[in-house]
Amino acid sequence: MKLVDKRDIARGTMAFRFEKPASFAFTAGQHVDIVQENPARTDEKGNGRDLSIAASPHEPWLEIATRMTGSAFKENLKNMPIGEEFLIKGPGGDFMLHQDSARPAVFLIGGIGITPIRSIILDAAHRKLPHKLFLFYSNRTPETTAYLEDLENAAGDNPNFTLISTMTKLEGYAGEWKGERGFIEKGLLARYLKNISNPVYYLAGPEAMVGEMRKLAVAMGADDLSIRAEEFPGY
Repeated sequence: MKLVDKRDIARGTMAFRFEKPASFAFTAGQHVDIVQENPARTDEKGNGRDLSIAASPHEPWLEIATRMTGSAFKENLKNMPIGEEFLIKGPGGDFMLHQDSARPAVFLIGGIGITPIRSIILDAAHRKLPHKLFLFYSNRTPETTAYLEDLENAAGDNPNFTLISTMTKLEGYAGEWKGERGFIEKGLLARYLKNISNPVYYLAGPEAMVGEMRKLAVAMGADDLSIRAEEFPGY
């Protein structure tokens, strides 16, 4: 696939779009392995990385997003010219929305863990799925929050989707923030989930974040069969 666009979507986070052949199909929430065939730099992890698809299946491109950490892979990706070809392997993974629409979906997400969730949320709206969706999305400030506008628009378009954005480091932030403040915790969940029962919890992001959110889901009464997780390795 060819790189067709790259842009900043939050402070320290970039999104990359690739052409999507008509024959390429995936389910919202899945991931792909992106391989740079002739990179300028490399490291011990090689030239490929496994990344969640941020695009919804109905969108005409394939999109991924990543925090720009300065690794060889990410710097190569940032500096690649538009039109550069990449090898895309996949899709893979089973981190996708459950089929039983009677059970609400509760997403406990921090930072770049939003990538597969954006795909799921936009796909649910596009297909007019009846599932009740609750996204608890934690970031430091609105400026560091990837895809915030997309998610706010989705919440306006889909009456079954509730977005609860919460910021943890607003000290010194010059803008106005009318949403929640602080970390995702039991009291926050209880305020928004008090009238729902038997939800399925979705956790995505770095290992430490997923671990803490798993403890929170269990504290809310979830068992292992009601928790689905996707851990992001660091690179």
